[in-house]
Amino acid sequence: MSHRLKTGIPELDDLLGGGLIPGTLTVVMGASGIGKTQLGVGFANAGIEQEGQSGILFDLTSRGDSQNHTAYAERLHDWRLSEFEPNGQWDAAKVWDADYSRRDYMHIFQHSGRRVTANDLDSDSWREWKYEQSKKLDQAIAFFYGNFVHGVRRCVIDGVEPTDKAADSIQFEMFEYIYHQILRKEHDWVARDLFRVAFRQNQERVESHAYDHRDIGCTLLYTSHEVMLDDLLVRPIQSGDVLSNANTIILMGKTRDGNKMGRALHVAKHRGSACDESIVPYTITEAGLQLMR
Repeated sequence: MSHRLKTGIPELDDLLGGGLIPGTLTVVMGASGIGKTQLGVGFANAGIEQEGQSGILFDLTSRGDSQNHTAYAERLHDWRLSEFEPNGQWDAAKVWDADYSRRDYMHIFQHSGRRVTANDLDSDSWREWKYEQSKKLDQAIAFFYGNFVHGVRRCVIDGVEPTDKAADSIQFEMFEYIYHQILRKEHDWVARDLFRVAFRQNQERVESHAYDHRDIGCTLLYTSHEVMLDDLLVRPIQSGDVLSNANTIILMGKTRDGNKMGRALHVAKHRGSACDESIVPYTITEAGLQLMR
């Protein structure tokens, strides 16, 4: 394929045969603190040079703070993220105004303490969550569509926490909806979900702002229980596991050489493309991830 999405790390692009394939899902998997968020922010920032628009960051963190996207973006790329407010009243009619709708970052669960699996909730809490989820999904549609109609062609979804069963994860449920009902849906159908009864009066503008969802690359940053790269390499894929549907899987983990610890990554899957299957050490510096090839 001639058109690849650059990751912002030339050495990683070389491993991937030129970069990531648009219109597909990439999963970057590793333990907390391994460098996934730095990689994701770098991928989003690389859109400025390649598409003329930075990518967007969608944060699913629900316990504790966000993933430091703002700090990483400013320190590594001198990029000051503009934030979409998920709890306010959003005027869908203003989606065509880039100054209003073009936002870099959304943290959909801004409060701490939210459980992440259905088993964590009693029946009343589950009903409350489903009501809250419906409102959050409307805000998510507005965030993604409002960026895609203004030229954004890459997104990073971060903050998915590990659970015993992916099928029980509230965060995965949210991700599945976003991926299949927003990112991989024809632009006019996403617009119908956004505008609803007002779709016809916006239809002409919907067509004049059409985009091809097959051009959009999505990178999911998935926190694993496993810390060591060797454990990630032999990790079984369960039914319903997001890894089974990913086009590309990049594993990031700790390594041990005697009494020294390090970090390395491995492209475990890259469907539809040649790739380098080496295990590549890397370091995290003030300039971000540095692969040692």
